[in-house]
Amino acid sequence: MKSLIGRIPVLDVRPLVDCGRRPAKAVAGETIQITATVFREGHDAVAADVVLRDPRGRRAPFTPMRELAPGTDRWGAWVTPGTEGDWTYAVEAWSDPVATWRHTAEVKVPAGIDTDLVLAEGAELYERAAAGVPKKDGREYVLAVADALRDGSRPPAARLGAVRCPDASGALARHPLRELVSSSARLPLRVERRRALFGSWYELFPRSEGAVLAEGEPPVSGTFRTAAERLPAVAAMGFDVVYLPPVHPIGATHRKGPDNALAAGAHDVGVPWAIGSAEGGHDAVHPDLGTLADFDHFVRAARSLRLEVALDFALQCSPDHPWVKEHPEWFHHRPDGSIAYAENPPKKYQDIYPIAFDADMPGLVAESVRLLRFWMDRGVRIFRVDNPHTKPVVFWERVLGEIRRTDPDVVFLAEAFTRPAMMHALAAVGFQQSYTYFTWRTAKHELTEYMAELTGEAASYMRPNFFVNTPDILHGYLQEGGRPAFEVRAVLGATLSPSWGVYAGYELCENTPLRPGSEEYLSSEKYELRPRDWEAAEREGRTITPLITLLNRLRRRHPALQQLRDLHFHHVDNDAVIAYSKRSGADVVLVVANLDPHHTQEATVSLDMLRLGFEEHETVPVRDELTGETYHWGRAVYVRLEPGVTPAHVVALRPSPQTGGSPTS
Repeated sequence: MKSLIGRIPVLDVRPLVDCGRRPAKAVAGETIQITATVFREGHDAVAADVVLRDPRGRRAPFTPMRELAPGTDRWGAWVTPGTEGDWTYAVEAWSDPVATWRHTAEVKVPAGIDTDLVLAEGAELYERAAAGVPKKDGREYVLAVADALRDGSRPPAARLGAVRCPDASGALARHPLRELVSSSARLPLRVERRRALFGSWYELFPRSEGAVLAEGEPPVSGTFRTAAERLPAVAAMGFDVVYLPPVHPIGATHRKGPDNALAAGAHDVGVPWAIGSAEGGHDAVHPDLGTLADFDHFVRAARSLRLEVALDFALQCSPDHPWVKEHPEWFHHRPDGSIAYAENPPKKYQDIYPIAFDADMPGLVAESVRLLRFWMDRGVRIFRVDNPHTKPVVFWERVLGEIRRTDPDVVFLAEAFTRPAMMHALAAVGFQQSYTYFTWRTAKHELTEYMAELTGEAASYMRPNFFVNTPDILHGYLQEGGRPAFEVRAVLGATLSPSWGVYAGYELCENTPLRPGSEEYLSSEKYELRPRDWEAAEREGRTITPLITLLNRLRRRHPALQQLRDLHFHHVDNDAVIAYSKRSGADVVLVVANLDPHHTQEATVSLDMLRLGFEEHETVPVRDELTGETYHWGRAVYVRLEPGVTPAHVVALRPSPQTGGSPTS
């Protein structure tokens, strides 16, 4: 019977997604931690390495692991895959005869026990180890140690002291003598492009940009061309992605009026997610927005500003969509012959038909892949997928797998505000990013607990995108907290997550709900045109555009803010104040924020100086990147944060090389 365990056990290798059947995820240049339980019988020393293999199967130089906490047998190392593609990783454990001998010798030689024998064993061991060290990489230093151990003319302590030669130790660290090598299984690691992890998103409705509303006159929709005029301002705020809700023809049957009214007037524009009419379906654009050539112009204009266009992929139909007649098998028919419309109680969507998947899933997969490729050919490489949790997971696995087979750079964001198991499953089968519960996490304990979940095991396959608002979600915190609430949530979204997003109007602090207790906006842009006078708002100082611009600038400047996995919360003696740091190599960013948008809060922050890369009692000069003010901070820091004046401190730290080695090094 073949053994299921190596000579030296290597157990519980992580990250591990779906028992190794699905790949863990990283992006090119991202540093990730590999851990495993490694031990052996008896008292001989063991060591372990991480072995990466690139997409061509070439083995990279091994990365030594270290025991994460003495006596736990849990080992870890940080690795950085450099290129996109499908990698593998494994943990190799091995007996370390040199370390075992050194421990024995350091006990016996000073005590005069078997001195000559022990030193002779060491000489043989170092000779054997030298055979594995290249001549140009320190072999002579290792052989010199062997000679010194044999030199009977010197005192035993001096002979033993030769093993501390740094050149010899360095050579053996690079080329160790490994015995009884045991390896874990190779596990898959998918390395994707950087946008899959890091980016700043801006959502806008093209039909509102440049729209004209004149009393007594039919509304005039904005177009792709007028929306393109908004792009320079979006780029100037530092955003990387401009996301468009559906741009397709909108159905007339059961069209919704303003604020979700069941009866629509003659000039009501309808909901963009009610896709399909006589003008076409998912591969057409609404004629009020222009033509496909106008869409192409919008994409080119965005690209010229270094903006990527993300397009909504909503797999649903209005009753007028061509599919309703051409593919009746794609819908659920009730006993009376009618098609069931979409519901998310208490919300009802009479103008939208959901898709039924079990009668013809292969056909739906093929059509979805066709539609995605249609828009990919027009320059779209990012899709925000609407309500993916209402479709079978296996459907998405097939669709996303087919797209990845030829176009691995395409990024899919799952708009899945649903139960954790479904959100995690969608991420595991291929979605690069996911919406999250961030919009509903406002208290300190909620944020710390949620971030612990997102930056833990889940970080190996699920990447969050922290949208601070959406057309559907105007949280009560923003409604009641006004501008200070918008400011602090922007700080949190932009610094806690490597990807974050805002829906247009956030910079104006729009916060009027449809009714008390509702998260819907009054005069929601989902149902009507909503042109905004951006220039007047800027002139009158009614925006938080400068703060958003500064936050995006800081995100690009600091690698610490571009990663998810290294986040640490620091103790604060006031539950209205939160403090956390993010670290990447020598770059450390510390954020202290007031979560109370109504009152000034004072607190003492107890900083974990070692975690920040400084000595425990060290005091360091710091500069607040939001205000430009400078302070001297140490282990205990007093802060006073006034809403509307100082919502937060965002401080960049540069640990010295002596004390501030990267946690990933």
